[in-house]
Amino acid sequence: MTRTDVVIVGGGHNGLVAAAYLARAGRSVQVLERLDHVGGAAVSAHPFDGVDARLSRYSYLVSLLPRSIVDDLGVRVRLSRRRYSSYTPDPSDGGRTGLLIGPTSTFGAIGAAGDETGFGDFYRRCGAVTSRLWPTMTEPLRTRSQMVRTVGADPGGDAEAAWRSMIDRPIAEAIVAAVGNDLVRGVVATDALIGTFARLDDESLRQNVCFLYHLIGGGTGDWDVPIGGMGALSGALAAAAAGFGAEIITSAEVYAIDPDGEVRYRREDEEHRVAPGHVLANVTPAVLARLLGEEEPVLTQGAQVKVNLMLRRLPRLLDQTVTPEQAFGGTFHINETYTQLAAAYRQAADGAVPDPLPCEIYCHSLADPTILSDSLRAEGAQTLTVFGLHTPHTLMASATPERMRDGLTSAVLTSMNSVLAEPVQDVLMEDSSGRLCIEAKTTVDLEHALGMTKGNIFHGALTWPFVEDDEPLGTPAQRWGVATAHDRILLCGSGSRRGGAVSGIGGHNAAMAVLEG
Repeated sequence: MTRTDVVIVGGGHNGLVAAAYLARAGRSVQVLERLDHVGGAAVSAHPFDGVDARLSRYSYLVSLLPRSIVDDLGVRVRLSRRRYSSYTPDPSDGGRTGLLIGPTSTFGAIGAAGDETGFGDFYRRCGAVTSRLWPTMTEPLRTRSQMVRTVGADPGGDAEAAWRSMIDRPIAEAIVAAVGNDLVRGVVATDALIGTFARLDDESLRQNVCFLYHLIGGGTGDWDVPIGGMGALSGALAAAAAGFGAEIITSAEVYAIDPDGEVRYRREDEEHRVAPGHVLANVTPAVLARLLGEEEPVLTQGAQVKVNLMLRRLPRLLDQTVTPEQAFGGTFHINETYTQLAAAYRQAADGAVPDPLPCEIYCHSLADPTILSDSLRAEGAQTLTVFGLHTPHTLMASATPERMRDGLTSAVLTSMNSVLAEPVQDVLMEDSSGRLCIEAKTTVDLEHALGMTKGNIFHGALTWPFVEDDEPLGTPAQRWGVATAHDRILLCGSGSRRGGAVSGIGGHNAAMAVLEG
């Protein structure tokens, strides 16, 4: 039996943030990570044999990481802003025209010139909410009524209208009212559906919460590229935690947590017991329940597939008015019109892989060439990350994991090829064994490799960044949104309130609750 102030179960980025804050405050901290490396989903890897490219294997962009966390902990990380926001080829003409949004926008190219003003006004109204919500993410929770006052959502004002459309009513209503073009509506709508399986008009408002989190980062919703890949961010967080004195132990599999706080784990065939003052669980709520020997909560399923590609060069486009560097310089939307997104949801809900599969592409290497070796850069090689929507975890039960992975990979490539001037397979690199450089990660892969229950990248359904007026806020853990049924055990990962995505907010808030208590 060893003793320490705090044990953190899971060495993902949130656990590292919590460890750094607590160690900086003078607490003794142990981080226990099951894998042989830290970072969780925020890691870089060389997935293709003989190809010197460091790909962000799972998570791939940063929006929600507060600058205050980086500054407080002295995290040595550089972030780069993408020059273009997005490009969307028009599927109605096979991609011969498209909408580029960036320094200059091309709404007229798809016959939506009249929608540009509505599009801009819609996001300006959203900013009236997100700019005021964002600073509260690293503060004690407010109630709904308090948050309304914080936002200044007085009846009749822009903030009140934005609050109603983003928080109170299905986001579909605001999108349809703002713009009339089906493709432009889809560009807006995708932020409500990434990793979330829901209709845009769902009365549960799950899609609204997802939409808010995609727009709230920094108050503006800008998504940044971590220079060196996601692994560089996790490495910098680990260095900060260790520098403050936290002990990080890898290959340490926690197999039980006593409700009173004792933690048991195995490492190198040896059994260990730790008796900390607090346990911070950087795992899903279902995994935590399993470790406690309690009934597991039913968590919302994940609904995405991610495909990493290594290309000899970017593929040619049918749209001759934009360059591949422009089109792939932001988010490249494929078959994501408003109508297509609704049809894809219905197909997936009926148990079929959507056809066409809504996808969006991100090219890390255009914004950050450092992830490629000098020789790959000289040859014009590029990486692509493709994120497929509306592929719920329940689909994986229809076949073996291997067959479903192959089927979803094929659906992704087919969807891409429907709007390109050449098959993407024609520009794929081969690894040292002659295999095409394709790596797919399904919800099953996330569950098995990372312990993400049902492959949900948010560790369950996202929650509003405030509580209802009648919810208790009597303890530090409740006030910071990290409470469990046990006083000494707190959530510190994406499953905490205001968790989700690569933000460090769950780790920060758990540390604040410990220090306040």
